[in-house]
Amino acid sequence: MPASRILVALATYNEIENVPALVDAIFQALPTADILVIDDNSPDGTGQWCDERATSEPRLACLHRPGKQGLGSATMAGLRWSLDKAYGVVVTMDADWSHDPRHLPELVHAVEAADVAIGSRYCDGGQIDVWPLHRRVMSRTINCLSRLLLRLPVGDTSGAFRAYRVAALQIIELSNVQAAGSSYLAEILWHLHRSGATFHEVPITFRERRAGKSKVNLHEAVAKISTLIRLAKTGNP
Repeated sequence: MPASRILVALATYNEIENVPALVDAIFQALPTADILVIDDNSPDGTGQWCDERATSEPRLACLHRPGKQGLGSATMAGLRWSLDKAYGVVVTMDADWSHDPRHLPELVHAVEAADVAIGSRYCDGGQIDVWPLHRRVMSRTINCLSRLLLRLPVGDTSGAFRAYRVAALQIIELSNVQAAGSSYLAEILWHLHRSGATFHEVPITFRERRAGKSKVNLHEAVAKISTLIRLAKTGNP
């Protein structure tokens, strides 16, 4: 595992049922890592819990935002935090247990040989556990379009479980990532690919959230396709 400082960034909105145990599991998997929770003023008290826990846990911090601004916007805030605080590696993952923390050491280790390591559902050994057909079809379609239109050299372009070398993020201008929602996932890979970044996929088992309400909807799917078309018109490497 790299000796450089590691940050795990969690974007949250109403995840109080998931975050406390997830924070403990992340620290167990990566004892030397820090965790940043980016909370969009969750009405359920997610941000308040983080503040209380941070009083006794120096590895945990919470960035409070005034309201719900989207996964992409929150994640960009976490990536900028990693740049500002001079971390070596920043990991992003869902805050609902869709991404199992046990994969974290392998994911972080993979950025020894690549600029971006992707926890992949669509490489050899990757799996999706208990997903309805319409979500499987939507996910496969978005990933196929991403590879076709943007020429991205990875199988899973829409998963948020990733480890980035902060040095690779310094090369691109994060403000150029325009998508506020989950369509940022393909857009940031596109910018990184254009900059010459290298990628490695680590097989994971993706599971449905443990608790709370899913934020996946038709609007997000439409936004993803719009983002792909916008980027394809800009041009590919």
